[in-house]
Parts: sequence; structure tokens; C-alpha cells
Amino acid sequence: MPPQPVVVQYYASPPRTSGLAIASMVLGIVWIYWIGSILAIIFGHIAISQTRKDPNLRGRGMAIAGVVLGYVGLAIFGIGVLALAASW
Repeated sequence: MPPQPVVVQYYASPPRTSGLAIASMVLGIVWIYWIGSILAIIFGHIAISQTRKDPNLRGRGMAIAGVVLGYVGLAIFGIGVLALAASW
């Protein structure tokens, strides 16, 4: 009986999701006063940069959503501060 050939299979590692993208989106949704919005913007921009550089890293859409929600949260906070200042 002849020896059987050895079959080696290689699997590509599954793409992983950026933790900063997840954090950005969560902080953008929650936006704990203004600090959550600022952190969402910072984390989102870092995550967008990381996903652009690493093709195996997912989460670009979540990072963009976090950045947009962070800017919206800051805008709402700014409007609230201006309204409060105008009412004095």
C-alpha cells in the first residue's frame, strides 16, 4: 500500500473588529454629557485610521457612526450652553 499524501489546509484568520470603533459608537450613542462625545470623536478617528491601514480590521462603519454621533452630541451640548447663556 503506497503512502497517502499529506494534505495541509491553511485557513485565513477571520477579520477582527476594532475595539476603538465599538467604543466610539457606544460613547457616541450614550454621550455622557460632553466627555462621551469627545471620546467618541477621538476613538472614532483613531479607529478609522487603523481600519484604513490594516485590511484585516473591520469596524469602519461603526467608527464613522461614532464620529458623527460625537459631533452631533457636541453640537447639542453647544446649543444647550448657548441657550442657557442666553436665558440669563
